[in-house]
Amino acid sequence: MQKTVFQGLAELETGDQAGVFCTIIRSQGSTPRGVGSKMIVYPDGSILGTVGGGEVENRVIDEALDSFKSGTPRILTYSMVDPQRGDPGVCGGQLEIFLEPILPSPTLLLIGGGHVGKAVAHLAKWLEFRVVVCDDRPEFCTPETIPGADDYFPVSIEELSKKLEITSWTYIVLTTRGSNVDVEGLPYLLETPAAYIGVIGSRRRWELTMRNLIDVGIKKEVLAKVHSPIGLELNAETPNEIAVSIMAEILMLRNGGDGRKMSNQN
Repeated sequence: MQKTVFQGLAELETGDQAGVFCTIIRSQGSTPRGVGSKMIVYPDGSILGTVGGGEVENRVIDEALDSFKSGTPRILTYSMVDPQRGDPGVCGGQLEIFLEPILPSPTLLLIGGGHVGKAVAHLAKWLEFRVVVCDDRPEFCTPETIPGADDYFPVSIEELSKKLEITSWTYIVLTTRGSNVDVEGLPYLLETPAAYIGVIGSRRRWELTMRNLIDVGIKKEVLAKVHSPIGLELNAETPNEIAVSIMAEILMLRNGGDGRKMSNQN
């Protein structure tokens, strides 16, 4: 028996997965499907259900995939009269289709389980991120060392890339013990669609890391994806203060903020 759209929605919810829920909310005249017809569009472009097939459905799929970028709902309006002027059909009617992105919980991938890493993991969990911890030193990657994380990977970054799927909802924070670890691991991380890659350390440390990465073939424009020194300028000193600085930058970028003082905004 074929899975229903409602079963598909339940699977998205329970599996913390992504999709776009598409519903015809208005149908006037002759249209392929009526009000209430539903479809889920998955991130790979596959679908469950239908809003009419043909060119209308192709356009809805394209719009749904685009809506993942903004994460905001939208209403599509189509007239189906004259393909010569760009209409997706000749039935003679009109359709309105509501698109609602269903996004998974953001994941904070913490690489490096030292004092700052522990504080970042704690704050990210409080902010309702899914928290994944990775450190090639097993003693720094346990529930006892960093309580409350969702997953622990006591492996190298290279090995992590084979065990964990990094998506556009993944925010990567490297609080590693040295530039050499960053140089070894960043080439793998830069190949992922991660929403954010931040590296702790001074400006001088990042300049050294960049030079070494360029020497191994990483292009400078690719390195522009990396945020380092990491975080917003708060004059933070303690691990907890630094964690606030890091998570503030992540929230600013995730929510489209600009980091200005609210009292300075008109």
